[in-house]
Amino acid sequence: MVILTLNCGSSSAKYQVYDWDNKDVLCVGVVERIGLEYSTIEQKSTGKEEYEARFTSPTHMEAIELILKMLTDETYGCIKSLDEIGAVGHRVLHGGEYFKKSTLVTDEVIEKLKEIIPLGPLHMPANIMGIEVARKLMPDVPQAIIMDTAWHQTMPEEAYMYAVPYSWYKDFNVRRYGFHGTSHLYCAKRAAVLLGKKNEDTNVIILHIGNGASACAVKNGICIDTSMGLTPLEGLVMGSRSGDIDPAIVPYICKNLGVTVEEMDTILNKKSGLIGLCGKSDRRDVHEAANKGDRMAQLAIDMECHRIKKYIGAYAALLGRVDAVVFTAGVGEMGEHIRRGSLKGLESLGIVMDEDKNNLSHCRNAETCISTDDSPVKIFVIPTDEELVMTEDAFALMNGTYDVHTNFHYTFEDPKYLNKARERGLIENLKKKPELQSIIVRPALA
Repeated sequence: MVILTLNCGSSSAKYQVYDWDNKDVLCVGVVERIGLEYSTIEQKSTGKEEYEARFTSPTHMEAIELILKMLTDETYGCIKSLDEIGAVGHRVLHGGEYFKKSTLVTDEVIEKLKEIIPLGPLHMPANIMGIEVARKLMPDVPQAIIMDTAWHQTMPEEAYMYAVPYSWYKDFNVRRYGFHGTSHLYCAKRAAVLLGKKNEDTNVIILHIGNGASACAVKNGICIDTSMGLTPLEGLVMGSRSGDIDPAIVPYICKNLGVTVEEMDTILNKKSGLIGLCGKSDRRDVHEAANKGDRMAQLAIDMECHRIKKYIGAYAALLGRVDAVVFTAGVGEMGEHIRRGSLKGLESLGIVMDEDKNNLSHCRNAETCISTDDSPVKIFVIPTDEELVMTEDAFALMNGTYDVHTNFHYTFEDPKYLNKARERGLIENLKKKPELQSIIVRPALA
């Protein structure tokens, strides 16, 4: 039996097929440019050539129809029949206060999701559309939703409430929700495994740094605070999002530039952050420009690292004892210059980075340790695996064995767990860079 996971954005649909019996990824793919003059699909099944094509996809219906067709394609597919799909897991941006854990999809669940659309107007309509299309095309297959916000539901009231009129919370659900939850969940539990500790004995600070970025404070295995808020706009400096700003800037600029609230929302979400500072949002482009002497690119990097460092310090104060700092997601896993800038000067907190190890850690197929041997706090680089969390939740929901994460055991919490696809990739990485072996961290086996 296989599990299909879908992550539908406004103009894209990412997907993965996982062989549950053999615990291995069979296929990954993405459809982009949905609703535009032409759409594209890229698919790679294990052991087969990559498939790329253009096609017409006015809506998510045509996109998911093609995905299902290609999964069973004799040349590029990974399964013989759609009957092999035992469940579908859908990533959903926002669960509001209705959904504190993953759940099976019903008509009532979809209606509740539609009520939450105002909390995520850019993402939620596409998330819901993907669910409805998948249910229509696969009516007999159990469908599950996995919320980005669910992991953060353990935050105490003093962490998730804002100091604004309390009626805003009662009437409009204004509070901190947090995002990137599946990534933070995976990394928190993997960090505990690498430390040789139980979840309930582990305190870690997780930094999910991609185009979107968020920090999370994990105490005794659960989230107690996170940087993103009501929406993914709050917190760290991001590719195109501002992160934390003085709220008074909004009316001030609206008055001076004559922009509407809606236009300001677009500016802060899509035209701020790194792209607002230096005209580039891809960290590789920003880093290259800084190396060539671009002052604004260097300022953007310095501001991003400064903000990350502030959150590390704040969360260290909240936790009291920090066992590890974890970097994950595209930039966290591959951007050694961002890690370096964010960690510099934190030695007084017991966080001591090894420069050579940090420079060596540039691999998405292995968990590495970049702290010095005598650093009181470990510094891990853990490639995230949100799809695996979605897969396991969907499978457990289908079988009636799922529970909230504090009462649920994931396969990747086993010290013997291996990601087979990454192990295959690591073999190739080590052929090119054998010295990488020196910083790979493996769980201690009892």
